[in-house]
Amino acid sequence: MTDEQWQKLIDVIKGELFEPLPVGFVIDSPWLPGWAGISTMDYYCSDQKWLDANLSAVNTFTDIIFLPGFWAEFGMCTEPSAFGTKCRWSENNLPFAEKIISDIKDVHELKKPNPQTDGLLPFVINRLKSHQEQIEQSGHKIRFAVSRGPLNIATFLMGTTEFLTAIITNPDETDCLLSMITDFIIDWLQLQKQTFTSIDGIFILDDIVGFLGPDDFRKTALPHLKRIYTSFNAAVKFFHNDASGLVCAPSLSEMEVNLFNFSPDHSLLQIKELTNNKVSLLGNIPPRDVLAAGTPDDISKHANSMLEPLEDKSRIIVSCGGGMPPDVTTENINAVLQAVRDNR
Repeated sequence: MTDEQWQKLIDVIKGELFEPLPVGFVIDSPWLPGWAGISTMDYYCSDQKWLDANLSAVNTFTDIIFLPGFWAEFGMCTEPSAFGTKCRWSENNLPFAEKIISDIKDVHELKKPNPQTDGLLPFVINRLKSHQEQIEQSGHKIRFAVSRGPLNIATFLMGTTEFLTAIITNPDETDCLLSMITDFIIDWLQLQKQTFTSIDGIFILDDIVGFLGPDDFRKTALPHLKRIYTSFNAAVKFFHNDASGLVCAPSLSEMEVNLFNFSPDHSLLQIKELTNNKVSLLGNIPPRDVLAAGTPDDISKHANSMLEPLEDKSRIIVSCGGGMPPDVTTENINAVLQAVRDNR
């Protein structure tokens, strides 16, 4: 992200209104390799191909804010790998982390990982360190400390159904697991911040939050998420949950979140109201059915229909409801830019 883009992001969060509205997307390995014409395996294994793909994106779409920007990640295996999960790899599909907990009562046997030495995390840090100079020579900087959230990591360690069941059947063990994962995430974020002084943002991704009811969210998830977001001062505190966002939206300010990317099932107006217009919103074009599968005309119509009900268009960054999905074309991305320029 360039200095100009970063300042625009900060200004949006402060409530400044831009015309045309800014456009931004979360981009990572589901989209970038295919768009850049390389395999998913090459994207993960080749530092140079990873760098070239990211440089190509930021140079092709200079008017788009890409978040977090130059994301060094290994899909959903990134954080679970530090706990010792087996990572399964495929040439053109995303990797998968196998669970390592067969019984919630075994959580006491897990040890908190060291992000400096464990799993794939040292490779993430080294990739960014190795290319920091080239990233900065391109006019960009490393802006975000990034991690999957505690519930997301927990489901990879023990399985989604098993974890959600344990919230009800074994609340003490569940809280013990989430507390340890949260301690690890804070260590991981702080390592990134200490390594790259240009970082002034926190980016947490946790879709499992959307599977909880209001009471379970406040009891099980909120305390841990709040502790993460208050672990160090940051100008941007970004949360991604593209499952149901209604349960967490009213609590985002309490979590100190000031930027939210959410499900395409919810309108911008609905989330704006639930957050009392205190949180900037990144959305909300349906990623698969419109951005990837639609035509430029479909995109234009949807952009107009989602923006038209908004009397107040402050704290809005036009995007899709979630990360950039596979198979989105350059033509369709440019169609989003044009639709926003036409909607004034």
